[in-house]
Amino acid sequence: MGRSRSAYATALGTAVLAAGALAFAPSAFAVDPTTATVSADCGSAGSGEATLTATQDGTAATITLTSSAVKAPIDVGAGSVETTLTLSKNGSDSTTFTGKSNPAMSAGDDVDSGPLDGTVAAGDVLEAKSVKIVIFGTITVNCTATSAQSPGPFTF
Repeated sequence: MGRSRSAYATALGTAVLAAGALAFAPSAFAVDPTTATVSADCGSAGSGEATLTATQDGTAATITLTSSAVKAPIDVGAGSVETTLTLSKNGSDSTTFTGKSNPAMSAGDDVDSGPLDGTVAAGDVLEAKSVKIVIFGTITVNCTATSAQSPGPFTF
């Protein structure tokens, strides 16, 4: 009976230590890098560098896009820009992040769109390919990435 209690106590102690280690372990859900830049051509709207900032909470992820290369063509109210960001997914598929959560922008302000919402799985590697921005449902700007993301694609 003494060995049985000792084995039980050892097993219980091991379980408690394992649970404690999990409580203090870093989150398994973290995107890396959190910020990346990409060059893009947006036709007559301009071209240049855009900054993408990503966050993750489980399978939910957001990306915010800002760019000084593309300017708001007119005054734009908050939440009046529909944005669809298309990213390559794991080198062969693609996925989209969408949103209508832009801040208010005055004519000539840098484009600021997001957060854009998407779904990810552990291990997904995403890299920006294109973005479509629709202002007030009538003004459309299409941009295509002309460079790879720097310092690299987002890994979730």
